[in-house]
Amino acid sequence: MKSYLQSLRYLISIHILGLFFFSLFRLVLLVQGFGYIDETSRKFGIIAEAFLRGVWMDNVVACYILLLPLAICSLSAVFNCYNRNIYRGVNIFFCIFYGVAFTISAADIPYFDYFFKHINASIFNWFGYVGTTTGMMFGEASYLLAMAFLILMIALFCFLSKRILKLTVRDFSISHRRNTGIKTKSVIFVCSALLIGACMFGIRGRTGYNPIRVSAAYYCNNTFLNQLGISPSFNLLRSSLEASKSENKGLELMDENAALSLVRKELGITDSIPEISPIARKVVAGKSPERRNVILVFMESMSAKLLSRYGNTENLTPTLDSLARQSLSFDRFYSAGTHTNHAIHSVLYSYPALMKRNSMKGAVIPFYAGLPTILQDNGYETLFFMTHESQYDNMNGFLRTNGFKQIYAQENYPREKVVNSFGVQDDFLYEYALDIFNQESKTGKPFFGVLLSISNHPPYVIPKDFKSHSQTDEMRIVEFADHAIGEFMKKASSEPWFKNTIFVFVGDHGKKVGELKSDMPLSYNHVPCLFYSPGFITPQANDELGGQIDIAPTLLGMLNIDYTNNSFGIDLMREKRPYIFFTSDDAIGCINKNFFYINQPDNGQEWLLQVENSEEAGPSVQPALQDSMKNYAFSMLQAAQYLMKHELTGKYKGYIPE
Repeated sequence: MKSYLQSLRYLISIHILGLFFFSLFRLVLLVQGFGYIDETSRKFGIIAEAFLRGVWMDNVVACYILLLPLAICSLSAVFNCYNRNIYRGVNIFFCIFYGVAFTISAADIPYFDYFFKHINASIFNWFGYVGTTTGMMFGEASYLLAMAFLILMIALFCFLSKRILKLTVRDFSISHRRNTGIKTKSVIFVCSALLIGACMFGIRGRTGYNPIRVSAAYYCNNTFLNQLGISPSFNLLRSSLEASKSENKGLELMDENAALSLVRKELGITDSIPEISPIARKVVAGKSPERRNVILVFMESMSAKLLSRYGNTENLTPTLDSLARQSLSFDRFYSAGTHTNHAIHSVLYSYPALMKRNSMKGAVIPFYAGLPTILQDNGYETLFFMTHESQYDNMNGFLRTNGFKQIYAQENYPREKVVNSFGVQDDFLYEYALDIFNQESKTGKPFFGVLLSISNHPPYVIPKDFKSHSQTDEMRIVEFADHAIGEFMKKASSEPWFKNTIFVFVGDHGKKVGELKSDMPLSYNHVPCLFYSPGFITPQANDELGGQIDIAPTLLGMLNIDYTNNSFGIDLMREKRPYIFFTSDDAIGCINKNFFYINQPDNGQEWLLQVENSEEAGPSVQPALQDSMKNYAFSMLQAAQYLMKHELTGKYKGYIPE
């Protein structure tokens, strides 16, 4: 048993040594990028947390490396075998794999200095240019310094690990006994099983619903410190896995230059700002800004077809129907996609959904100039409230990087309020946010608060004391979601800040409602969109086409804010669209008031349908119209992918958030 404990001491010592060396690389990165840290963040406690989060992520990589040696040494111990050659082989394994991980960390130092992001799957694109890449590595002095530091670290690690091995083998020769009883073997087996389980838990990284993601490193409002905690090896692994997924393969709908040209024409862009992007244009309000608060509510799975306003006869949404009559209601409004991540990306940053792709979830977090960053630049406090864990869909990292100062999630709420894997219910989320808004209203700054609801998403959890008239849980939960909004608005209306606030209610996407009449049912994308502000916004039923990408420009127009529009959205109060486009996982849709075009790029299928009262009707044959709608949708999506791929989505080329 003593030899077994000595074996564990060896493995744990190597594990701790590896974590220590990872931290040394992180220390070099801190020294190199210290200038990115603002004065308020240059405190020991704040910087130390980046290192602690870094150790957390490094431990994932270290546990990957440890798993096989732990299994081998445990199996050997069960059979009472402590052969020095086995441990020499294990030590060589450690030196090789930690050497690879250290190489990634060393390469990350100049890479981060140049790109302000960690090494990721994009480096594999360089492997086709071996000569050029090699010349770059050896032709730049700073790269040579990183290589020299790497050689020193690997040599030192191998030396220290060999010393630890030598001490362990020596102790084996002193303490080892040939015969081990069944009781001792049983204890060793149980302990080994527990340790292997602990190692696998270390690989998962956390106890929550989701395993650890890059966003776990994000904890403050300084972009550099948030990235400091990211493990380069973990980032490379995650980005490679993400890049290999089919949904992240690029769209090939049309020529990129042709797409950009058509987009500029359709959006009326005659004088773009080339130092930003081919579609960036200045928007000048010409009036004094309105310093109004903004509260934007994403309503989970709220199809327009659930509202009486759009023909539903079950009286499921009395609150929303009442609000619609008192609001600027866009009645021909469509979600960008069919997932919540599509809605967040499109509403807040005015970029379309690229079919199956989750644009927030990549290991490399992109920079956007959108509604949160524009409002933040105009003195707004920015807050985001979600019901579930902040790591879900990489929201914590993505939102903190792109304009949100405060993030509230399941980690902030009382544990007893969590009802399922998606966290708390809507009514609690609204109550919690209301208290925060009351606090923010006393600071003298306007605030921009976003609430992401969840109740209308399976598994449905309906409070026992909630009374409804529906017969199924799927409809009862719609009633509850509507009721929760009603209670929120009732309480908000009694607050002093209410009269100075614009409320925006939008379905994040729809759901299956009623009869499905096409391969891309409109109930999944036709959603309500309400702008509500008594005394400021005149109630109106707007019949023009609009989409989630248009919310930000329309809202900024109401606020009279000058800004650079580097997106695909338009101000629906001043501009009109000939069509609005949207996607599902495998299809692209484009619609006007009378026709609906569907295209499935993977199999080449396409349809043109008539539309009556925002519902699909019979097929139509109009080749010219079909081509026009196809080119409109394809050009928007292809151009969006181009700008995202070439990192032209920020305030300017090379933009780095503070």
